[in-house]
Amino acid sequence: MKSSIPRLLGAGGVGGAAAAAAILAVGASASTVHRAASAAAPPSTAPIAKTTPALTASEIYRRDSAGVVAIAATSPQESDTGTGIVLNNSGIILTNNHVVSGASSVTVSPGNSPGTTRTATVVGQDPDADLAVLKINPSGLKLTPLTFADSSSVSVGDAVYAIGNPYGLDETLTTGIVSALGRQISAPDGATINNAIQTDAALNPGNSGGPLINAQGDVIGINSQIASGETSAGGGQPGNTGVGFAIPSNTATAVAQKIQTTGASIPSTQSQSASSGSSAEGLSGVEPSQGGESGESGISPWGGGSGTSTSPYTIVVP
Repeated sequence: MKSSIPRLLGAGGVGGAAAAAAILAVGASASTVHRAASAAAPPSTAPIAKTTPALTASEIYRRDSAGVVAIAATSPQESDTGTGIVLNNSGIILTNNHVVSGASSVTVSPGNSPGTTRTATVVGQDPDADLAVLKINPSGLKLTPLTFADSSSVSVGDAVYAIGNPYGLDETLTTGIVSALGRQISAPDGATINNAIQTDAALNPGNSGGPLINAQGDVIGINSQIASGETSAGGGQPGNTGVGFAIPSNTATAVAQKIQTTGASIPSTQSQSASSGSSAEGLSGVEPSQGGESGESGISPWGGGSGTSTSPYTIVVP
């Protein structure tokens, strides 16, 4: 989820310039942001070896935190923050599209290089999947790519871990379980994302684009949305309620591979009118900072193909 620097961010943002300074920055200008293909091999998924001994939370954090980056995206209107995942040693980063959409500059700060920021270029974006691939200069950073597991092998009840930058607090670890599988969520452009993983691991503004990790330390999802009954005080984005959603790793790796292969964005399939009704922060035209009525159309995280949510919650991007 992304967060706005001028205020407390939902599941992907941070409040205030001081908080923003604590997170890793990413820079790419809307006029200068260019798309560059990477020659590095795209990410791939591997089956989850459930016979492999589970790691402790501390072991997972020590192993994976260096493969998570903080992202700062600046637009003429505001500055937002989020999280990204290192895909390879060539400087390829995966994050949510809503974290960088519309940004005039993007900067990244690697988890194992405190105080270091690199300007990022956008290799490509997929609005329908709410995913984007970035590239930074990897020289001297000792980037640590994370391993992706096969999300189709995930089971309800599996232990999961999230590493991200909630409210600008970089390299924060939260834990939980897989609460449900096969959920439907809506991308900010209105497209349906299938097979989302529901989790009760705490996700807050700034966590958007970060990894949901299994007990073996591998990525099974990209943390992207939370369900919230109300907005936070002062008009900020809602915080964690124990109902979060991650885009499955199989979807993420397929999109990342396509973007890297073509070196270009994947066009949205949604009509211009539908796209103009949504925002980078809220689904179906609902701005989390303003709240929203329950049962917004086009949001159906509880499954089913009707495209209409009967949930009392508002689904927002953190």
